[in-house]
Amino acid sequence: MIEVKIPQIGESITHVFIGRWIKSVGAAVAAGDSVLELDSDKASMEVPAPSGGVIVETLVEEGDEVPIGAVVARIDETATAAAEPAAEATEAAAPASDDVRAGPAARQAASEGGVDLSSVTGTGPRGRVVTADVTKAKAPASAPVVEAPSTAPVGPRSERVPMSPLRRTIARRLVQAQQEAAILTTFNEVDMSAVMSLRKTHQEAFKKKYGIKLGFMSFFVKAAIEALKQFPAVNAEIDGTDVIYKNYYNVGVAVSGPKGLVVPVIKDADQLSFAGVELAIAELAGRARDNKLKLSDFADGTFTVSNGGIFGSMMSTPILNRPQVGILGMHNIMQRPVGVDGEIVLRPMMYLALSYDHRIIDGREAVSFLVRIKQCIEAPERMLLEV
Repeated sequence: MIEVKIPQIGESITHVFIGRWIKSVGAAVAAGDSVLELDSDKASMEVPAPSGGVIVETLVEEGDEVPIGAVVARIDETATAAAEPAAEATEAAAPASDDVRAGPAARQAASEGGVDLSSVTGTGPRGRVVTADVTKAKAPASAPVVEAPSTAPVGPRSERVPMSPLRRTIARRLVQAQQEAAILTTFNEVDMSAVMSLRKTHQEAFKKKYGIKLGFMSFFVKAAIEALKQFPAVNAEIDGTDVIYKNYYNVGVAVSGPKGLVVPVIKDADQLSFAGVELAIAELAGRARDNKLKLSDFADGTFTVSNGGIFGSMMSTPILNRPQVGILGMHNIMQRPVGVDGEIVLRPMMYLALSYDHRIIDGREAVSFLVRIKQCIEAPERMLLEV
């Protein structure tokens, strides 16, 4: 009998959530076939079968949190594909549809109780049907409910829905970041006129050469790197009573995925051109949309840039992505009146926010860091000349 165990998937990850079972009890698998999908706070990944055979037992439900190294299933190597018809017959006997999201235990309970899973409302993560839902569906119907007057509101006044495994982990990590770091946020504003003019002038040539548009994010990534070089504490990490200063610049960028915002990392971003940064962001964003990011895509970040402006955010206080000690928040661009050479003019302005760990970064450093970014964005030629 071969055990299927949760593999080690990252230095900082000790627990994962069972996202879904790809193979159920009775299914024949070959070595390397994907058996189940795991969810962590960063990404999803599939666990392959360590050997061929037939799955004879699953030990956890979809949505369960399990530690690294835990045994979650067993495979009988002596069984052959001949066992597949029996498994198929079992599945066919169950009235549940394959399209219903339900764990093996819930499916078994439905089969034994003659419950049609397609008619059961799931209360598990992402609407998954759990055993309790099947049990509730088997319960005898209660007395008829008298209809409320037509003036009464339709539907329940409130609804309790369990948090998804991914959201629970994110919540835990965000609270941990707040508790373990002295987080402060400082603000500044930047005139986007120069960058917008540069993009307008060179957009067509850039797109023709590289196949993608020149966005704003590459300017801010490059500006952040210039500021990090000048203020290395913002690119550091606290380890106990030591400070680790990093001489490389791995910049995390927030991109949208099917499970919400994720922050993959552009490795050695300082060695990339503007086009290289844009291509890296586009590649990461594409894999995020396809749910194909790997855990290695999230590792070793030293600083993060988040753009809430794409959702219309005017101002926010981003939370640190531990163990990093700094995160830059971009926001939407608004035409605002500003004073220029003694005159009031309208300019495209953006608020910037830097959240930082006050344990190793002083307010003067934080303010100066944002000023350096402001200088680079308002005069982007500074980044080319490194002045």
